[in-house]
Amino acid sequence: MPDIIQLLPDSVANQIAAGEVIQRPASVVKELMENSMDAGSSRITVIVKDAGKTLINIVDDGCGMSETDARLSFERHSTSKIQSAADLFAIRTMGFRGEALASIAAIAEVEMQTRRQEDEVGTHIEIKASEVVSQKPVSCKPGTTVKVKNLFYNVPARRKFLKTDSTELKHILTEFQRVALAQPETEFSFHHNNTEILHLPPANIRQRIMHLFGKNINQQLIETDTQTGVVNISGYIGKPGLAKKSPGEQFFFVNNRFMKHPYFNKAVQQAYEKILPPGSIPSYFIYFEADPSSIDINIHPTKTEIKFENERAIWQILNASVKQALGKFNVVPSIDFDTQGLIDIPVAGRDNELKPPDIPVNHDYNPFEQDSKYGGSTGYRKKEKERYDNWEQLYKDFHQDPEKGSSTPMEPEADTEKASQGELFDDSVCLPTLMQLKNRYILAPVKSGVMMIHQRRAHERILFEKYSEAAKSGSAVAQQNLYPVTIEFNSADFALMSGMLDDLANMGFDIRDFGRNTLVVYGSPAGSGKSDPAEVLERFLQEYKNSGTNIKEGAREKLALSLAKASAITEKALSREEMQEIIDKLFACNMPNFSPDGKPVISILSLDELEKKFR
Repeated sequence: MPDIIQLLPDSVANQIAAGEVIQRPASVVKELMENSMDAGSSRITVIVKDAGKTLINIVDDGCGMSETDARLSFERHSTSKIQSAADLFAIRTMGFRGEALASIAAIAEVEMQTRRQEDEVGTHIEIKASEVVSQKPVSCKPGTTVKVKNLFYNVPARRKFLKTDSTELKHILTEFQRVALAQPETEFSFHHNNTEILHLPPANIRQRIMHLFGKNINQQLIETDTQTGVVNISGYIGKPGLAKKSPGEQFFFVNNRFMKHPYFNKAVQQAYEKILPPGSIPSYFIYFEADPSSIDINIHPTKTEIKFENERAIWQILNASVKQALGKFNVVPSIDFDTQGLIDIPVAGRDNELKPPDIPVNHDYNPFEQDSKYGGSTGYRKKEKERYDNWEQLYKDFHQDPEKGSSTPMEPEADTEKASQGELFDDSVCLPTLMQLKNRYILAPVKSGVMMIHQRRAHERILFEKYSEAAKSGSAVAQQNLYPVTIEFNSADFALMSGMLDDLANMGFDIRDFGRNTLVVYGSPAGSGKSDPAEVLERFLQEYKNSGTNIKEGAREKLALSLAKASAITEKALSREEMQEIIDKLFACNMPNFSPDGKPVISILSLDELEKKFR
């Protein structure tokens, strides 16, 4: 039987490695920008075409490379950062694995042009699918320029799974933001399809946040700064008004490296627990400074997941730091946040002896003693008596109409009995007796009992069918706003919105690009009511990002769903005419019983169920 185990060719091994390191164009931008940072660059320019599918060009003014180093940089596991395993625990640079350039060169056409300050000429290298096409001297400026063309051209299965340009551009801008926030003293610029989208001058952290997310965010930031013997924490957290329903402005950095850490994210979320509605996500830009020997950044190929030695202690410190910042802002009750200097936080370990605190206890205390100064049973019985004696007050202003036999706000009209004896779904559903419960449900008597309608889901169904039809026909009419509404987005959201303007126009929006990440809303869909266009579009963007829609693949109904969920009424008091209008339009829909995402809209409480309640 012949041998079956064989060594993979380098080109195949590099393609496999590329599957872990290079997942999409944004991964290329991240790796190349981090290489530029490690080269000591003071200015980095990112140029992409077609959301990185056609071209990714990174230009820096860093230290550059010699001819030999330039060639070796494309070999797998070639790195200048580490020489032994011990060096892994003293890393402060971005890249160190030596996989990025080799992986990129395996699935794209790559050109590199680099020169050191002391050299007279630089080096130009061209590589295609891991094969060196040419290497020659060239006249160029000090620094390095890397061009990546036709990403995944030789792996069509990977290229097929790339999303639309707007979605891929959003991912690129997210990686760009992460590097730019980690290095605020460096100048960055970003160009897409020959248009400069962002230019970030050297700045401090607060200014860099404003340059990326708009000037309006400045008034919503709270500074946090905590120095301890375990870790130093600094940065900014958002006021409650900055919280959103979808993630996007949550950033952790450790030693100026972006990281993802769900465990620490829970520490921040818990600090906001009592001051944010459920489902809201606070914004934060938090920087950790820790001893490199106490963290492990080598647990994932992309180096975004990091392990800390004392995670439990850091969780408590982070949670307390966020609460301290919120307390200074008077969002939550504060205790004493004027402690100066370094706080010594004891960390549990083998050499630490933990002692329980001494709590004084009065063993002679009797809670049932009649003359107890704490109230005793006498005080308890007195309060119980007062509670029962005053029960009549509950009904002081309660008047019942003996003629109608009802004490509810519902006032049946003369044809109530006739309506309740009719069919539920007829050509014209006219329900003379309507009631709204908790500003969320519409109640009405029907033949079999009581019909309950979830008003938000009903409105979602109505709007979804309206927007779906408009998207197909492109016949929606825009109702011009009395005053144009200007909305400023961050760069990633602006790129996403820009790619959807044509589809939103088909649904009745008149939105125009004002430049500098700003859109102006001149008109909204007719019949959208008095909804604030800025609020609707912000909610729509959050719903859209959560759905992961790809418009070009025939999923415009998901766009309609996102817009319907964003525009639908929530807990709102409705007049009788408004309730009647919702019911009429709901029963005119193709599927009135379910919301667009399959949740029930209508429920019938039968007479039999009502009778059982009184047995």
